[in-house]
Amino acid sequence: MTPTRFSAAVLLLLTQLGSGCASTSTTTTPPTAAVSTATADAVNQLGAATAAAPAVPAQPPFKVVLEQFADLRILRYQVPGFEQLEPRQKELLYYLYEAALSGRDIIYDQNYKHNLRVRRTLEAVWQANEDRRTASTNQTQIDQAEKFATYAKRVWFSNGIHHHYSTRKFVPESTPAYFRELIFATDSKLLPLEKGESVTKFLATMTPIIFDPTVAPKRVNQEAGQDLVKTSATNFYEGVSQAEVESFYKKKINPKDATPISYGLNSKLVKDRQNRITERVWRTEGMYGEALTKVVFWLKKAMDVTDTPEQKLALQKLVEFYQTGDLKKWDEYNIAWVHDTKSRTDVVNGFIEVYGDPLGYRASYESVVSFKDLEATKRIQAIGDEAQWFEDNSPIKPEHKKQNVVGITAKVITVVVEGGDAAPGTPIGINLPNATWIRKEHGSKSVNLGNIVDAYGAADAGGMLEEFAFDEAEQERARQYSGLAGKLHTDMHEVIGHASGQINKGVGTPKETLKSYASALEEARADLVALYYLPDPKLVQLGVVPSADVAKAEYDSYIRNGLMTQLVRLQLGETVEEAHMRNRQMVAKWAFEKGKKDNVIERVTREGKTYFRVTDYEKLRGLFGQLLRELQRITSEGDYAAGKALIETYGVKVDPVLHKEVLARYQKLGIAPYAGFVQPHLTPVMRDGQMVDVKLDYPASFSEQMLDYGRKYKLLPNFN
Repeated sequence: MTPTRFSAAVLLLLTQLGSGCASTSTTTTPPTAAVSTATADAVNQLGAATAAAPAVPAQPPFKVVLEQFADLRILRYQVPGFEQLEPRQKELLYYLYEAALSGRDIIYDQNYKHNLRVRRTLEAVWQANEDRRTASTNQTQIDQAEKFATYAKRVWFSNGIHHHYSTRKFVPESTPAYFRELIFATDSKLLPLEKGESVTKFLATMTPIIFDPTVAPKRVNQEAGQDLVKTSATNFYEGVSQAEVESFYKKKINPKDATPISYGLNSKLVKDRQNRITERVWRTEGMYGEALTKVVFWLKKAMDVTDTPEQKLALQKLVEFYQTGDLKKWDEYNIAWVHDTKSRTDVVNGFIEVYGDPLGYRASYESVVSFKDLEATKRIQAIGDEAQWFEDNSPIKPEHKKQNVVGITAKVITVVVEGGDAAPGTPIGINLPNATWIRKEHGSKSVNLGNIVDAYGAADAGGMLEEFAFDEAEQERARQYSGLAGKLHTDMHEVIGHASGQINKGVGTPKETLKSYASALEEARADLVALYYLPDPKLVQLGVVPSADVAKAEYDSYIRNGLMTQLVRLQLGETVEEAHMRNRQMVAKWAFEKGKKDNVIERVTREGKTYFRVTDYEKLRGLFGQLLRELQRITSEGDYAAGKALIETYGVKVDPVLHKEVLARYQKLGIAPYAGFVQPHLTPVMRDGQMVDVKLDYPASFSEQMLDYGRKYKLLPNFN
């Protein structure tokens, strides 16, 4: 795929955040740095609110961190400005909120065909487990209950039984015998039994699915040399091989088509009874029909209270897409959505990102409901308005530059709710649509999820910077500037990174030409655009950068993260498979290796600890420019061999000695490497049958919200 919702700056914010890294795909910004800016913003907002209403009793500080378990932390984000919106806008956001959550079952089923049954089993036995956890006097039973509760929360966080980031299967630390106890202690009417299935047979089926690590070991496999379809547990394919999938679409796709549809985006590829390969399309009268019908119901209600005619048209096209499954309608929707630039409110809803498909065809359901942060948007818009200047001055080859960069809408948004693949783990930046030709002819929207970034910053637990930064000067630079640097990196990654460059005429889309390496290469390309321009005087001229040290702070953190700190997300012995991690390691390791002659990045061992220190920022920028030029050539020409060589050489393998050291140093900090969010809860206020207001409150418990969602948005059967 071309653009992405996650920027390299984000993973820095998450991994180095000390408190943890975001989720599914994000970037990394130095820990403390993000805190200094984001926390200050939150404090300023709180102070402003207090000053505006002195008669109201002071509220207790907003609790950002709810709990920590396994390798995860659960956070909350505020929605500043919601109360000041017009009643009609609140009503619109409520309908979009319901639409977002109505697709929740879809992401579980997409991730693995048994996920819904596993989740519903956990929901059914939750109370029996809680009774043992809170009321038992048997310590062994209490320990088993605690471990089982942790497993249930991990499943909720990952939308299934595979880790949300590594995509490897995780299993309970409690025993199968304890699971059996819970099953027989639960009313069988609550269990997700199939027709005529006994509890004993149900238990025999579910036990290996939950406890056996060899059953569906990976949701998305990206190991070179293997059949990526057959070895991936994702529910996008059934009964077909990688070769059959590639052959199926090779016959369909015309690489000379200037406006191609996104083949395979909204379907499951299977073999029918005659052994013919066919697509099961996701639409209201097809697969996932029950959930999509409810999504459509809420979208139609939203159409009556939209901000602008353009927004209404976009929602209308989205409804038509869900009703027909016609991918041309999906393109029409994306074009209409891009042209809706005046609405204060906005929504991302659909089958969008393809990270969950090892071949990059099929997309996961997700939704982000938001409204524009008018003041914060000024920074990102200043960059978007100069997109053509950045394109013209890029180090890429002239023939790979766009002569007319059109329609980039850049803004900072305040998130109201996230659903599907965007929750609980969330992006911090989004750049859509993904179709290259739509972006070229109609433009794109680039957004920074402002209140999400601020929440990550406010949740920082500290420690990462002090442990892994080379010296006090580097730490101080990060404390002062990395919050801004991370936001700017995200802005430029999304706004000018994904929007830059063009593919040569007659060359297919990256998912066709670069195949399983397309996502990692695209994320690296967008990262490099941001990295290359961060030190440019243009940013000072635009008034978004106060000092050259902003770029230095980001260079420090990017290299530190790409070569070292992101390894905390891997278990010892694992290689790098996730696209964003491959991207960051490839860029950092390539720069380290190519800069050895001039000692651009120095590897230092001090008191038994390894550090990476940038010694020449100007030469490092030059290296970033060289790699950007090559990545754009690879993308523009569809050079699969060169793209594969870059990723496999620099982005996959891990130094086991360094990895072991990093894990040992990180473990002492007691920080979970991943974080995600519970969602705010919206409640309509009705008067005489009319919605006159919407109240927003914040959940106090992750498990309570998950159980509530399981009851309210149970819209699909166990198997689809």
